[in-house]
Amino acid sequence: MRTERAQDAEPPPGADATPGAEPPERHEEAAAPSGLDGLPRQGGRGEGAGKTPRAVVMLLHGGREAGLEAPPPWNLPGLRMRPFGRSIARATRGRDVRLTAVRYTHRGWNGAREDPLRDTSRALDAVAEEYGEVPVILVGHSMGGRAALRAAGHRLVRGVIGLAPWCPPGDPVTQLSGRSVVLLHSDRDHTTSPLASQTTATRARRAGARTCSVTIRGSDHAMLRRAPEWHRLTAELVTGLLGHGPLPPAVGTALALPPGTTGPEGNLDLDRITGARP
Repeated sequence: MRTERAQDAEPPPGADATPGAEPPERHEEAAAPSGLDGLPRQGGRGEGAGKTPRAVVMLLHGGREAGLEAPPPWNLPGLRMRPFGRSIARATRGRDVRLTAVRYTHRGWNGAREDPLRDTSRALDAVAEEYGEVPVILVGHSMGGRAALRAAGHRLVRGVIGLAPWCPPGDPVTQLSGRSVVLLHSDRDHTTSPLASQTTATRARRAGARTCSVTIRGSDHAMLRRAPEWHRLTAELVTGLLGHGPLPPAVGTALALPPGTTGPEGNLDLDRITGARP
């Protein structure tokens, strides 16, 4: 991944990501101490406390390639997840779905330390301890997408929605077996590679996952351009994966592809499946 250089401003895009490769990300990733939009995180309690949910949706924001310092109170990557949380909350209202956010202990992935993965695994364990065997959908952006994919082997995880995820070519995919995985990526992303998302979806399908990738043309890594489409599609995917509503037909068809499928059937274009225009 490439660098997001400030917490409070969106940097100009850098050079194009090398096709098929995943350059290291260095943008800020910390969560606010009070969570996103006041939502509970990990085992924390928020609105509706005391009632066991039927499902949990866990948000994971972006981060840096390296950074051992503690996260600051507020940052741009965390703010980016707020509208996703609001859209998901509206779509799941009345469904007994608890929305929560992972709080990272360090800013970076930090190589073999894999700090966000450890944080996500602890958050999932906390959900299991507090609520029992409830299904969890992970929604992660950029480095948070990488953490979501890597943590998907946890027994509670039913699905992963990756938003412009960081997908290094050597990352394992066997943990995704039996899960539903949808990766959304802009064709103009200069921070993480859209081709790597497609490749990861194909690899995961071979490993026994139900997968597809969706290209959002004309957008960007920060998901600012065409933001309503990002938010709406993510909420629709969450409700669909939880069985609370229909998936977009093309997504449902792609998720049902046989494991050996390697053609374009699993690589969708948002404008073609919705008739929208960038």
